[in-house]
Amino acid sequence: MDAVIPAAGRGSRLGKLTDDQPKGLVDVAGRPLLAHVFETAVEAGADELVVIVGYEAAQIVDRFGDTFEGVPITYVHQRERLGLGHAVLQAEPHVDGTFLLVNGDNVFAGSVEPAVEAVGEANAVLAVEEVSAEVAATTGVIETDERGRVTEIVEKPDDPPSTLVTTGCYVLPEDVFHACALLRPSAEGEYQLSEAVGLLVRAGYEVETVRLGERVNVNTPEDVGRASELVRWESETGS
Repeated sequence: MDAVIPAAGRGSRLGKLTDDQPKGLVDVAGRPLLAHVFETAVEAGADELVVIVGYEAAQIVDRFGDTFEGVPITYVHQRERLGLGHAVLQAEPHVDGTFLLVNGDNVFAGSVEPAVEAVGEANAVLAVEEVSAEVAATTGVIETDERGRVTEIVEKPDDPPSTLVTTGCYVLPEDVFHACALLRPSAEGEYQLSEAVGLLVRAGYEVETVRLGERVNVNTPEDVGRASELVRWESETGS
């Protein structure tokens, strides 16, 4: 299975940490952030990494080269940062079949393999978690039926219909590329992946939800500290 890793952003909220390097190279527990993401994808069974690069892309290419732990890497340049849906669309020529998507700024405790395993019963899988209503208003909010299947996804709603949100880990069919191509930009000029998944749901695709272990979405210097603590805790406990 291919794994797509969006890692084009600068990470402006990280301040001086990304003045002269991309977000993916910020140090987390002694290793670049992307090394943790790549490891997560490889441990879940990825046999090729398709990495979407942008800001200071050459530094990422120089740091990781053509392979990671024996798994080949293909780099794809996102010349304009226009949202996750736009980033994913850049990977289309390099992906064959259903693929794993792990955002390049998410550090997970434990494996994301349960998301990969769940796709046999559905067309796509979203890893989800419960958050506060305040946090839900800032991201993709999910509504499900009694089976846990997705019935609707709303991006950054003023009045969240639930507190179940996406976590930056997806298993998606190739048809999501067509859905991404149909997207219209948001008010901020971005193309949202959650809306593309919503198009699949409305077209009748079965989209499953799974809950994984703890994770940290690295956006601020404080998040870097939390992610480092999570990695060290996982190493010490063997979780």
